[in-house]
Amino acid sequence: MPRPFVAYLRVYEPLSAFAEPLAGLLRSAIEAGRLDHADAGIREREVWLKSQASDPAAILPGELPDGRPTPSSIRDVLVLDPAAVPLDQATLAPGPLVCPLDLRARSAAAMVGFLATSTPTLREAVLSTSPEQVRQKATSVLGELPSGAVHVVSTTWTVPLPWFALVDPARRHVVLATREDPKRQVFWRTAMGDALRRVERARSLSAQTFGESGPTKVLADTARWLGNFDPGSAVELDYGGLVQLLSDEELVDDSSAQDVHDILDAIEHSAPDEVGDRFERLRDFWGELAVREQMN
Repeated sequence: MPRPFVAYLRVYEPLSAFAEPLAGLLRSAIEAGRLDHADAGIREREVWLKSQASDPAAILPGELPDGRPTPSSIRDVLVLDPAAVPLDQATLAPGPLVCPLDLRARSAAAMVGFLATSTPTLREAVLSTSPEQVRQKATSVLGELPSGAVHVVSTTWTVPLPWFALVDPARRHVVLATREDPKRQVFWRTAMGDALRRVERARSLSAQTFGESGPTKVLADTARWLGNFDPGSAVELDYGGLVQLLSDEELVDDSSAQDVHDILDAIEHSAPDEVGDRFERLRDFWGELAVREQMN
């Protein structure tokens, strides 16, 4: 079975950012065995499927019948050595750096969004309890987050172009393997301070051309999200399962991050033709995945 066609933006915080008893649980999880970075998407799907296979189906994945988080969901954490994170101007906290998958809380956030945007007919067909009960449950779970925010945000079938503004295009990490091999990866890593500096520049330049909506809003929302975490954290942009949809040549030749940074430079130097050319390249590359999404 292929991995989920999901891309991720993750934050890895130092253990010192977590209060007890959660910090102790995370230390125990690290000692017991780390979740492989390449298997994160598969693990998330597994937890969700188990929640739907239970009788009755759980409102949120990764929780016991009484609504408490399962011990295994607390142990679902990615671990990063600070030495694996390229630095520009910022520094990192001492390791290990950890990224809880926060799948239960992420699902709660998605549920809040579903309740806000769905029709009454759809809510009635999907939910086994009242919308108010579900909203109270989701709000309670989100209130348990130690930093007030989940450590992972994700998108299906594509990568939001503003996310590329956070990373250094030259620091891309590519691992080629067969499309079915979880080791096939594309990701960037950067220090939180460097990511915040880049996103603020990008937001300011974007506002000059696009106003406060569109990509500017995405950048502003991303900056606010990053602001919830320890300054010594690391940030990771990961193509996740999207690498299964792209050939080796497409992965190697992909210039999305560089194109986004070139667009920002062109805005700064008042070069509208360059902005248009780079947007066209990005549209051509990511448009292919958009077509596949529509076909599926």
